[in-house]
Amino acid sequence: MSLNPPARNSYPTDVRDDEWALVAPYLLLLPEDALQRRYRLREVFNALRWIVRAGAPWRLLPTNFPPWPTVYQQTRRWLDAGGFEALVHDLRWLLREAQGRAGQPSAAIVDARVLPSSPESGARAGYDGHKRRKGSKVHAAVDTLGQLLAVMVSPANEDERTQVDALAAQIQAVTGDHGELAWVDQGYTGEEVAQTAAAHGIQLQVVQLPEAKRGFVLLPRRWIVERTHSQCLQSALDVQAGAAHHRTRWAAEPAYCGLPVASSAA
Repeated sequence: MSLNPPARNSYPTDVRDDEWALVAPYLLLLPEDALQRRYRLREVFNALRWIVRAGAPWRLLPTNFPPWPTVYQQTRRWLDAGGFEALVHDLRWLLREAQGRAGQPSAAIVDARVLPSSPESGARAGYDGHKRRKGSKVHAAVDTLGQLLAVMVSPANEDERTQVDALAAQIQAVTGDHGELAWVDQGYTGEEVAQTAAAHGIQLQVVQLPEAKRGFVLLPRRWIVERTHSQCLQSALDVQAGAAHHRTRWAAEPAYCGLPVASSAA
């Protein structure tokens, strides 16, 4: 089959030329002109961007994209190869150096937020009695610019302290053991959790709320991770809402072989 498919109308999710120039080296697992390649890799990536943003089941991928099995299989190859992780790490390095910072951060901000559950959550969903929400808890560590360093997902009922060991290990792995300090909220207080972080060479510094506060208070350092959570989780919520819409619409239709939707596979 030709690598030059008929022209189609563009989608808002299509990758721009400058974006593709940045992303392509991380996605080329085989030469662009490899004999087994039937569709342009850029079109496969555009299809993945569309389905992640729309939150649709793979079989609802518009037919002017490459077939959904092709997009799904290539996505699994990209995920297994770690190309997206490498892109995030290198981009963080470039953004830090562009602002006159050291390429590897020595300080991080750690926080957790509950993401409301969806049918894709499965056994991972739990109930957070403090937040009064059911779902998954996203534990994230970012640098002082808000760039992602590490992320973990647990049931919402798991305490933040239980994830510090794994998060600290991820921070040091990503930064090459440059991590020295992590700002946290009052959910991470306690001698045991401090010792856990110290075992990885990271000192926890709790940012306290003022004793007398009224309404929303912008905490030093802490607001950066809150901003990152909002930016990242909003897309996840949009994906879940879109998937829920399609499940409701197709509830009376025959099952579609248990195929995954974008929110669970991409």
